[in-house]
Amino acid sequence: MKIQFIGACHEVTGSCTLLEVNGAQYLVDCGMEQGIDMFENVPLPVPAAAIDAVFLTHAHIDHSGMLPKLYKDGFRGKIYATEATTDLCNIMLRDSAHIQESEAEWRSRKAERAGEKKVEPVYNLEDAMGAISCFRRCKYDEIMRIAEGVEVRFTDIGHLLGSACIELWLTEDGEQRKIVFSGDVGNYDQPIINDPKKVADADYVVIESTYGNRLHERTPQPPIKMKSYDAVRALANYIQTAFDRGGSVIIPAFAVGRTQEMLYAIREIKQYGLVKGHDGFPVYVDSPLAVEATGVFLQCDMSCLDEETTELVNQGVNPLWFDGLTLAVSAEESKAINADRRPKVIISASGMCEAGRIRHHLKHNLWQKKNIILFVGYQAEGSLGRKLQEGAHTVRLFGEDILVAAEIAALRGTSGHADQQGLIDWLQGFIDKPRVVYINHGDDGAVMEFQKLLNEMGYTTETPFSGTEYDLLTGRMTVFADARPISRRETSRGHARALSVFNDLIAAAEALLHLCLARRGCTNKDNAKLTSQILNLIQKWKE
Repeated sequence: MKIQFIGACHEVTGSCTLLEVNGAQYLVDCGMEQGIDMFENVPLPVPAAAIDAVFLTHAHIDHSGMLPKLYKDGFRGKIYATEATTDLCNIMLRDSAHIQESEAEWRSRKAERAGEKKVEPVYNLEDAMGAISCFRRCKYDEIMRIAEGVEVRFTDIGHLLGSACIELWLTEDGEQRKIVFSGDVGNYDQPIINDPKKVADADYVVIESTYGNRLHERTPQPPIKMKSYDAVRALANYIQTAFDRGGSVIIPAFAVGRTQEMLYAIREIKQYGLVKGHDGFPVYVDSPLAVEATGVFLQCDMSCLDEETTELVNQGVNPLWFDGLTLAVSAEESKAINADRRPKVIISASGMCEAGRIRHHLKHNLWQKKNIILFVGYQAEGSLGRKLQEGAHTVRLFGEDILVAAEIAALRGTSGHADQQGLIDWLQGFIDKPRVVYINHGDDGAVMEFQKLLNEMGYTTETPFSGTEYDLLTGRMTVFADARPISRRETSRGHARALSVFNDLIAAAEALLHLCLARRGCTNKDNAKLTSQILNLIQKWKE
């Protein structure tokens, strides 16, 4: 009974974890990396055809985006996901395949002109449709027996429509272990969807740490009774500022989740008259995917929606529609948006500006001081969105250098991820502390700071790099030779030294682990004391 970490190790994207139980192989998530790949990932150590099933936490591409590639490589098992996740992946994976094909076509034309080989897409629409055919719809809160020694339950984690933490009961050689994968833990008091639900017990927990070293800004006791009032008020202020100087607000937003939250917020802005002097201002949603996803939100099981949204629906109010909203689907409709000279709000994908129609809107609007480019989600390191946030003076779009003169801003309080306190609150829902908490899906700094905090709270933690494997029955850890937990930014000289130190530390950790296992009376208190002594020693060396 083993767990091996493949993706999202000391990084935020590309979630993928391999489980081995009774000789069978399972994946939890199979996501695509976005932005710069800061750390090397080991290849999947088994053939795709050997994977018996995939358990999918939610539909975001950094968790689901490589499922078509898995299918292309021979996977023919089942993909277990909630009903809403299945519906969203039906459109998101098709859209992702279209992006892969378009990108490959563009690169192929460029390669042909240079006399180079044609570029093949990572996967195509046929692969995406094949992966979609493997989905099996699951309800929240129901325990399902998947195979001999494997049972699973999906619990609402409040991050995205259909998102779930995954509880797995694994039995091998008469011994059972329960492991819980948090997926992406949702932020509290988000509009539309429920808050995260807690889980009572686990032997092992794999928890994300996107905001493991940060707290979200919050405004207490808003004067208007609405969820996320601070974000709604801030959004209204940005719209007011841009409109008053004759500009527009361009919002790069993930087509699924964040776009719908922005529509919900703008409906409230219009309802309460929070933008003055620009009645009936136009709002464009320029993303065919976002339009389809909005349909899924409006047709989902009502149990997925929070009380406020349910109440609106019961009153006959469409929570995602208002006067002045235009949905752009065709290329012609998209092009027409920038011909509209009125101050306006443009919501377009992708949220990190790595692909999609948002890049065209940036080309048309970045160079004008009157405009505001407003980010409403996490920007992975190396992404175009991160570069803009970090103060790039120019960016290259469609072969042209574009001046960055527009105001670059970020809307606080809109994250779909729980912050540090939210992660702790969810983790403290377990009645007893898990044997081990594995921390992943966070930048290196967030992972390490969150680990330090959890260790101080008495948790036993691990921060695995790609390729690290743990035996859940014996506790033994193995770091495979192909694993390279070394940042690409380091020098080649540092690589060898860092790897040598890392292997020495692993050997020391294994010796300590065997010592603890040999001492049957070794308690969590003993582990915490040992951890504290090691950290104190490290601090002494720093001094």
